[in-house]
Amino acid sequence: MSGPATKLTHMRGALMKYTARLLVPALVMTLPGLSPAGDIPGPSHGIAYPEGWQEWSTIAVSHRTDNNTLRVILGNAAAVQAARAGQTDPWPDGAVLGKVVWKDVQLENWEAATAPGEFVHAEFMFRDSGQYADTHGWGWARWVGLEQKPFDGGMQVCISCHTPVKDRNWVFTDPAPFPPLR
Repeated sequence: MSGPATKLTHMRGALMKYTARLLVPALVMTLPGLSPAGDIPGPSHGIAYPEGWQEWSTIAVSHRTDNNTLRVILGNAAAVQAARAGQTDPWPDGAVLGKVVWKDVQLENWEAATAPGEFVHAEFMFRDSGQYADTHGWGWARWVGLEQKPFDGGMQVCISCHTPVKDRNWVFTDPAPFPPLR
């Protein structure tokens, strides 16, 4: 096949590729929780959004029955290393703990199981005993909803909640036991 029909077929293919290049990214950006590259949420309490936290390792999990939430406690490399080595009293400077919170739901096909439902927020504790000396050695920050809207209600909101564990370096959750790497 050659001539005008070949040119038309080639043009259609090029147009489809061009349209796909425009349409696919636009559709992906409409999915909940996704934003265009470089669209980093603003700071919370003057603390920059911890990019890449979604790839951090798990330190522990918890379930709050008073407000029906599930939580996964994550850590950056420094926090995970300290947790695995039992060096959490105090947590070392440079450790960042993240708590990712969902409303809990009962699974439809497994009534005994509780699973994550609506995403509530991601909150973080940044350990730096010098920089955050006025807030007990921790920087406190929270980003709300899938949009990760910065919470700026003041670090005192976080501190008042954590006051019952001030003698535990302000951290509620103990690291979960993990088998050693082999």
